[in-house]
Parts: sequence; structure tokens; C-alpha cells
Amino acid sequence: MSRPSSLLPALAAVVAVAGGAAGLGPGVAPAVASTPTSLSAAPPPATVQPGSVLRPATGPLPRRADEEPVEPLSVTIESMTPSVVPESGPVRVTGTVTNLDDTAWSAINLYPVVGDAPLTTAGDLRAAVASDPLSYVGERITDPGPYDTIDSLAPGESADYRITLPSNRIEVTEPGVYWFGVHANGENEDGREDTADGRARTFLPLVRLRERSLPVSIVVPLRRQLDYTPEGALDDVADWDEDLGEGGRLRSLLDFGAAAGSRPVSWLVDPALTDAVTRLAAGNPERSLAPTIDPQQPGGDGEGSDGDSPADDGSGAVGDTGDTSGSPSASLGTAGAEPTSPGDPTTGPGDGGSGEGDDEGEDVDPLDPVTAAAAEAGQTWLDDLGDALGANSQVLALPYGDVDVAGAQAHDPDLYDRARRRGGSTLAPFGVETTPAIGSPVGFLPGAAVAGAVDGETVLLTDRAVPRDRAAELRDDAGTLPAVASVDGRRVVLTSSGAVAGGPGPGEQRTATAMRQRILAEAAVRVLAKGRHHPLVTVLPFDWLPEDGEEFFSGLDQGWVDLATVEDATADETARDASVAGDALTYPEHQREITLPASGFQAADDLITAGESLQDLLTLNDQVGTAVLDQALASVSYTARTAPLDALASAGAAEASIDALRGQVDVMAPRAVTLSSESGRFGATIVNGLDQPVTIRLRYESDRPMTIEGPPGSIEVPADSATTVLLNASTSELGVHDLRLVLTDEEGRVLGSSDDLAVRSAQVSQVIWLIMGTGLVLLFGTIGLRLVRRLRDARRGGPSDQPSDRPSDAGPADDLPATTPGSAGDPAHAPRGTPA
Repeated sequence: MSRPSSLLPALAAVVAVAGGAAGLGPGVAPAVASTPTSLSAAPPPATVQPGSVLRPATGPLPRRADEEPVEPLSVTIESMTPSVVPESGPVRVTGTVTNLDDTAWSAINLYPVVGDAPLTTAGDLRAAVASDPLSYVGERITDPGPYDTIDSLAPGESADYRITLPSNRIEVTEPGVYWFGVHANGENEDGREDTADGRARTFLPLVRLRERSLPVSIVVPLRRQLDYTPEGALDDVADWDEDLGEGGRLRSLLDFGAAAGSRPVSWLVDPALTDAVTRLAAGNPERSLAPTIDPQQPGGDGEGSDGDSPADDGSGAVGDTGDTSGSPSASLGTAGAEPTSPGDPTTGPGDGGSGEGDDEGEDVDPLDPVTAAAAEAGQTWLDDLGDALGANSQVLALPYGDVDVAGAQAHDPDLYDRARRRGGSTLAPFGVETTPAIGSPVGFLPGAAVAGAVDGETVLLTDRAVPRDRAAELRDDAGTLPAVASVDGRRVVLTSSGAVAGGPGPGEQRTATAMRQRILAEAAVRVLAKGRHHPLVTVLPFDWLPEDGEEFFSGLDQGWVDLATVEDATADETARDASVAGDALTYPEHQREITLPASGFQAADDLITAGESLQDLLTLNDQVGTAVLDQALASVSYTARTAPLDALASAGAAEASIDALRGQVDVMAPRAVTLSSESGRFGATIVNGLDQPVTIRLRYESDRPMTIEGPPGSIEVPADSATTVLLNASTSELGVHDLRLVLTDEEGRVLGSSDDLAVRSAQVSQVIWLIMGTGLVLLFGTIGLRLVRRLRDARRGGPSDQPSDRPSDAGPADDLPATTPGSAGDPAHAPRGTPA
């Protein structure tokens, strides 16, 4: 009797994992060509009455070749205790049954299933996961079954089940990994059939070792896309609230790792992520220009800070060591900024990071509800992460911003160096020591990226990166690769791709139980193998949403499982016998295609340069450059691969925002200047439109030879004010000179503001001296000529050069003889009695 074919549309999504393709990657065949006997194509057993002998049914459910293998009932395994075949006591399993059909089901009986032959190699496990979810894997245990019954399920309805299977019903003795599953068999309007109407499958190891154990390392990744506004605040605050809140990805991963308790665990952390959450907890302030230098302290004289400056290397990055590495206050660009108290999430960061704190009576802008909720979630997340980073933990620090290492090594190796230095050696704000590490979200790295790793850096590489021919040579009897290899002389840690692929279908392959059972299965085949036993290193998927971390880790508490950090698990491993050529590493074409292009790294470099210039411009701020660096590094992260054009646009918008700030410092000069000599002075005005003091320099550009002398050294301009400076221009070349005054920071980087003026050099002084000299020659020449004539006339007795007292219009009297007073010719002085 055939089953109804009209299922809910969501059914395909629930069982889309058929064939195990998800998470397995290339090279894993969808069919099982070399499966053990328990994976044969025999049909699943039929449902029988309690106590009856099991008989195989006629075959699996009929389906079209192009259909996903689906069943009307979806069965999950949500918990299984213990996680291995027990020596005594029952195995308890819980889960749900959901009716995916459009008709009702009733009298649904639940039965456990245990395989009859062990899986003993990693290849067996890969084949098992890739097998048809409806294939026969073992006997359905019906005695004394059914082990649970669900009375009825309407379409779309779910119900919980609970199975308790005594250990004496698990009739397996040979060490290895066994199939374990749950079958659901019910009735619908067509009656009941012998085949299962729904099933779930997982693995159940049987290991009875006491003399040895296998080092197993669980790595919890904390990485996320960091998007910023042009002004430097985190974008999409609502998404942050969701991610950090209950049920969010970052919250779930943190809770999962924290559930390890005192057990050793490794954290793979982007230091930029914890800095970003610190910013969020502080109210998500924008980039601050407020003072971070106390001018009253040594080094706070307005000339920038000393050797502790985050931009000492000219890159805006902090040094390799020191208290400022990875500092959240540096990222915030504020002096002494503290996260907002989770008990008062409605208050903002005060005056935008002036360093004055929350002094009593200070006006504080309230946060909007979305930002307040995200701030509270962020502070809680930070507090819990600080508690989770216990003494037994290892923190592997990614390059700051989770920079796309492959793209950086190809286009901008210096940027990768900056990212590594920015991360420092401690994780802020916790002060926990870190170990530098690199590893892409999918585990692949090209040979150049591996070769470019810094000394002491832990390189995490998926074992799928080892070429197949070389992998075949390196696999041990269990079919596993070494945990440590050498790539062109560089030590790398090979992580297990099988362990993170999850369990077999149907259903969700990456539930906490499915992942745990797969990890245990991978560890079991390694520890049971002959010869050397390679440690198991598992980097959990960064986008994973685990449900129950406590049950996950408690299930790993087995005598043959030695939980350890990556460092401890691989300490005794040598890469001497497992060498791989870097140019032979498998790097999928898809990964090459999505590697960030050179334009993205150029935009990041331009943004970093703009931030450094802004920091050099500000007299009392030595951290804004680091805040801009953080934003630039985030624009070239692995997560930016999903939207490279958006990341490019974001970096460009941030640079434009900084250019606008720098453009508020302007220089104004007169339209034209005429030199009165070979040199002359004129004034220029520098206007500071920022609310912070700035320090600038003037640069002079002329189209013709000219020397300009200005104030020595830098010029400080107070906030919101203007300063006039006197400049001296000199040239020996006549004509009009086009002169440009350009504002630069103290490092000589152009701020973008300039002014043009014309300088006329007529050398007027030479003309004046020529005129004066000519006048003097004429003057003294005239004087000399008069003297010569007077002397000549005196010798000749001629008329004197003295002017006549007689007016020039005397008429006929001009002919009278000249007389002098008192002479005989003067009637006025004639003697008495003398006729007139």
C-alpha cells in the first residue's frame, strides 16, 4: 500500500540533507560503494507485535528518482544518555515526532534500532553519513516494545517521545561504532504498513579501553561580520541584539562553550568582535575626536603621545605587546570610556567620549530602545564570556577583524601584519593571554597564506586541504590523517572535516546530539586503531546554533576521551613525517572566486591613511586612528566575502566622512600680493571649524622658483577659532608667480584644504634707485653749471647773476643805467643842494 504523496511544502527542507552532501564537501560519493554489512541495501524490518521475531519488509518507500527521500513522519533524537554502549544500565533517548503529512496519523509506535556490525574506520563513517537515509542499518528492537506510543498526530502537529532501552537488549560485543536509530510506525486512513513511517539515525560507539585515551580538542569559534556606519558606530544594532540575545548565534555558541565548565576547551576569537561588543555595551558611540591625551601629563603637550601611541609604526596599529593591544578604549577612540552598566541600559555614552565619565549633573542623552536592548545584551554577553574563559581554556586569536588571509597575502601582506599587531597578545577587555592563530571559516587556506603566517602562529587547516594522493599515503589503519602536518616547513594543525559534518540523515545533521555522537565516533575509530593514535581536533561551525552544551560535554566524559586544548592535544605531535607541498594544497575554485579583490584592500589602506591623518591633525587625540583602523580591517574580513561591494562602499563612505572632518580645517590667503623688493611679507589665515584643537603644517607650491618662509615647525589652532600667520616670500625672477598654500598634517599628508594666490615680483626698488640717481645727477649738474657761469662772469666783469630789483615790466626805465643805493645815480641819495 503506497503512502500519501501530498506532504507539506516544508518537508523538502527538513530532509534536504539526504546523501550527506551537506558539510562533507567534494570527493564524498552519494552512494555507498564499500559499506560494511550493516549498511547493505537490505530493506528495513517490518513492525511486528511485541515478542515476535523480526522479519525484513519488502523494501524501502517508493519514490521518484528526482525526489528527496521523505517520510510522512519526521523523527528527531534530541538527547541520548549515555552516549556510548553502556556496560550496564539503560540507554535513554528522547525526541519528537512531527506529522509532515496532510492527513492524520494515529497509534504511532516507537522502536529503537541497533546495527549488527561495527564501523571501524573513518571511511566507514563517511560512507555511513553519505548513505541513503532509508537504507537498512540494523534490527528494530521490538521486545518488549513498543517502547513508546503517540496516540495521534494531526497534520503539522508534534509530540515528544521517550525510549528507555536496557543494556541487555543491545546485543553487540565487538568494539567499534554502531548504528543507532529510532523508528516510528503508525496508522493513517489507509491502515498500517510494515515499513517505518519515520526514522532518525545516529552513531553509538562501543569502546572498552582503560589503558589509553585519545586527546580530543573542541574549538568554539566566535566570529561575526562587523558593519560600521561612516561615522564609526556599529550598524544594524537590531541584528546585534538578536545575535547576542537568547537563542542568537553568538549567545548560543557562548553558552555552549561555557557549558564545558572546568573541562578544557579552545576558543577561536576575532579580537575585533569583543571590541565591537564593548562598543555596543557602551551605547554604540560614533567615532570620537575628544581628547585622549592629558596636556598636563608628560607627553601630553599637543605633540602626540610617545612610544605607547597606537600609531607609532605609522600604520595606526598598536605594537605587538603592551597594555593597549586590542584595547576596547582604543577602538572607541575615547579616554577612559567604560561600558554602560547593564543595570542602566538607557543612558548613552555621555558627551561622546570626552573622557569626563558620568560625573554627577552631566547631561546624558538617553539611548533609543533598540540600542539600549543591544547594549544590555552586549554587556551580559561580555560578562558571561569573561567567566567562560577559565584557567583550562585556550584563546586562539584570529588576526584583528578576521581579515581574509588569502586575499591579504595575495594583495596586501602589510595589512595582514597590521591586523596581527592590532590583535596584540591579550584579549580585551578580559586581559586573557592569547595565542595567535589563522583559519578560514571553512578551513581552507592557499599555500601562500600558510607560508605568510607569523612565527608562533597556530595554523588551522581542514584535513580536506591535503591532496587526495598525499592523504592516501598519510592515512593510518583507521583511515585518519595526522593531527599535525608540515606545509613547506610550516607547522599546521589538521582539523577533522568528518567530525563537523554531523550525523547521518534524515533530519537535521548538526544537532548537538548528532554532532557529539559523530565526534565520539571519530574518536572511537582512532583510539581503537593499531599503532599510533592521532589526536582529534574539531573546529565547530562558526554559524552553528547548538542547543544543549551541558549534555554535549557530559557525553564526552568517557575514560578513553581526553579533552584538551589545541595546544595540549597536539603538543606531542610532530610534523616531520607528514609533509605537504604548499602549492599542492587543495584550495577549491569557489574559494578562489570569492577571495576579496585588490580593490577592497586598497580601499582599506586609503581609509587607514585617512584615519592616521585625522589623528595627526588632532592635537590631543592619539586613538582615533586606531578606531579607523579597526573599521578598515573589518571591511576586508572573511565575512565581507558575502557582499564585497557593500564592504567596498562602506570603506569609501567612512573615508569620505573623515575627509569632511579634515576639510573643516581651512586656509585662506589674499587674492594677490605684490613684492616691493626681492622679498616681502603677507598674511594667511588658518580656520579650525572642529570643536577640538588641531596641529597642522603649511606646504607651499609655486609654478616658478620662489622661497616661502613661514612659522617654524607646526602650527596649533584652538578649537572653533582662526589663527593668522605671517609668511615671507622671496624671488629673484620678475613676473607673476602662482602660489598655492596647502594644509598638511604633521606627517606631511595633505588634508584637502588649500588656497591659491598670485605673487607679483616687479623688483620696484631698482626703478626707484634709477630715478633717484638720475635726479641727483641732474641736480648736481645744474649746480655745477651755475657756479661755472658765475665765476666766468665775475672774471669778465660782466653782469652779475644777481637778480634785478626792477620789475620785468618797467618799460623804458630798463634803459637807464644801473645804480646802487647811495650812489650818485640814485636821486634819493643825492647831496643836499644838488639839483634833482
